[in-house]
Amino acid sequence: MIPGGSRLLRLGGAPLHVVCEGSGPVCVLTSGLGGVWFDWDRVAALLVPHRTVVRFDRPGHGLSAPAPGRGSGSGHAVAPAQLLVREADRIRQVLDALGLPGPCTVAGHSLAAFHVEAFARLHPARVAGLVLLDGSTEPAPRPRPLPAVRAATARATGRVLTAAAVPYLAGPAGRRLVVRYATVLGHDPAPAALVRRCYRPGRALTAALLENTHYLDIAAQLAELRTRAPLPDVPVTVLAAYDRSGSRRALDWLRRQERLAELLGGTLRTAAPAGHLLMLDRPEAVAAAVLDTR
Repeated sequence: MIPGGSRLLRLGGAPLHVVCEGSGPVCVLTSGLGGVWFDWDRVAALLVPHRTVVRFDRPGHGLSAPAPGRGSGSGHAVAPAQLLVREADRIRQVLDALGLPGPCTVAGHSLAAFHVEAFARLHPARVAGLVLLDGSTEPAPRPRPLPAVRAATARATGRVLTAAAVPYLAGPAGRRLVVRYATVLGHDPAPAALVRRCYRPGRALTAALLENTHYLDIAAQLAELRTRAPLPDVPVTVLAAYDRSGSRRALDWLRRQERLAELLGGTLRTAAPAGHLLMLDRPEAVAAAVLDTR
């Protein structure tokens, strides 16, 4: 059984978990590394009265199956140079499968900010607005060597840890720890049963390992894409999380988010107090940023 409002779409040869709710202009919400669809529940509840809200789990995450290819995880058996293009195209495939061809607002958290920006650059006619939520930034990224070897190592590590029952025993606790330190909320509002279902399988750990090992590769691919594919002329919002601590680390992060907004010709907003998982801490700020783009 999958939760009400969910569906499984066969995209790229494997079932992809998608949630589509509401009516009106379309917005897409996509998670950062290790995130799942229910991280957006509080945001979606605020948007559904006004928007058609689309959420999905990338392969290996949440309720999505691993993509076909060597081993399990997020399907990084594609050519390393095409990783970012593949993620941008996945957003297009989800929208096409749902019969939603018109322009939409795309919102990406953390690592997924790379994906939605690439989607906007590669499919400009499909974009009405862009929202980057505490988006990953790399000022001068360079791809790491031996991507195929690194991917194979990540898969092998995932298999070994899964065989030792590490995800089953520690996956939900690991998520709780991340939420504790990445929010000011300090606790995970997600139902424990869903957390166990999504974070106990070894595929979730393998998917996260694969995305992590290719992080700088994708950042470098986006830097190259920026030189040849302009953003469409649509509103761009960078929503930065700030915990109000006044620490050097927090202020440095705000400056990086400000530079990202300047680079994209967008507007910087601050969600405070909030940790990196700002959709849990400040869902109203996230919803407002999405609604204000169109």
